[in-house]
Amino acid sequence: MDPSIVREIHQIVPENRVFLDLQERYSYSYDASFGEYLPDIVIQPQSALEISKLVKLANQHRIPVYPRGSATSLSGGSLPVHGGMVLDMSQLKQKCIIDRENLLAIVSPGVTTAEIHRKAEEAGLFYPPDPSSSHISTIGGNLLENSSGPKGLKYGTTKEYVIGLEVVTPTGEIVRTGGKTVKNVTGYDLTRLIVGSEGTLAIVTEAILRLIPKPPARKTMYATFAEFVTSGVAITNILSQGILPAAMEMLDQQCIRAVENFKPIGLPTDAEAMVIIEVDGHPLAVDEEIERCAQVCKEAGATSVHIARDEQERDKIWQARKNVSPALAQVGPTKISEDATVPRNQIPAMMNRLREIREKYQLNLFVFGHAGDGNLHPTIITDKQNKEEMKRVEDAVSEIFEAAISLGGTLSGEHGIGIMKSPYMEMELGEEGLRLMKLIKDAWDPNHILNPGKIFPQPGQTKVVLTDE
Repeated sequence: MDPSIVREIHQIVPENRVFLDLQERYSYSYDASFGEYLPDIVIQPQSALEISKLVKLANQHRIPVYPRGSATSLSGGSLPVHGGMVLDMSQLKQKCIIDRENLLAIVSPGVTTAEIHRKAEEAGLFYPPDPSSSHISTIGGNLLENSSGPKGLKYGTTKEYVIGLEVVTPTGEIVRTGGKTVKNVTGYDLTRLIVGSEGTLAIVTEAILRLIPKPPARKTMYATFAEFVTSGVAITNILSQGILPAAMEMLDQQCIRAVENFKPIGLPTDAEAMVIIEVDGHPLAVDEEIERCAQVCKEAGATSVHIARDEQERDKIWQARKNVSPALAQVGPTKISEDATVPRNQIPAMMNRLREIREKYQLNLFVFGHAGDGNLHPTIITDKQNKEEMKRVEDAVSEIFEAAISLGGTLSGEHGIGIMKSPYMEMELGEEGLRLMKLIKDAWDPNHILNPGKIFPQPGQTKVVLTDE
């Protein structure tokens, strides 16, 4: 980077929070997705004012700016694909205030989602969004990716809980959107536009989150099935009987075996599918609903049903689900995670398509996810050094996206578009829908300096490319 620009940066942020050495920059070149891109400089701002000044400087010199939280993105959300400036948001003041009277949490972007869960529960309140990475993922990243997790089935996604933001715009202005009121219809809903924008429209420096009363009781069970299609029948039947579980999670046989190899807890490895169900609410209703869920699973053909007897058993069941990602990471050196989402009644059809793709390309393809809302996570374990296999992976990933859209689904339920899915945006949105999104980006970010290279396909880009051409 030009020394004169570095001197300007040092006038905004002291040298001890500015990193130029190769080894320091390399630490910011990757996230939890596939790909590595080296930034030119890494800066750790500590306030919205510092970020504002840095973004204005970046506009002046046309330097790409990439905000970064804990780098748990599975779509390449924080990757500095055009070099430039990475803003490490971890050094901002860590604010996590619970406003019990207004049922709100006021948080800085570097607070982990698990910390918000803990503080809300201490006040007898509940913040429902719970991505599997909640213990390390920051709320800023969760908001910008609209990450939600298992409880989206009953409680909705992250965007339903964000009612106010403080942000730095792509031109460096500090702006507040929304506020502390649950109802707010003053003008355009800029808050919801920013949530899920993947860091392309604003840098979040503070958020106001809506909390709800903590459910007084909860119960968890799991059921196993010899055939995947019967697990889909059970899921549909439970929902059609008027039961709305807090969560319904699914693991295929390959995931069950990977979890057992990683940290054995006694799961039946001969089952083709496993469904985890949790209900919450009034204690009497919870007892009745969990028993009805178990009965429906048995009637659908479950080979085994187990209801957790206490919190220790419940934690054990959920640990199996949370162990899926780390377990798969042990299977091979390169993990490519997707989150194609289909209507609930199309889950069996999507599973059949995924089986066909697995067999067609002879790949290690695992499937798990949020069965209650159709959000599946097809995950391919491969080796990026194997160029021939990576070509097959590219074709398989393309077919996964095409299958989801053909079944009435969407490219992403919660991981975001990032760099992996951008070539397929027009397939889902149509030419005009994509054009409208680009108009918003152009208006907000006229110099295209904020998280460039994300969401929108590059000219001539028609498919995902995972190998060097």
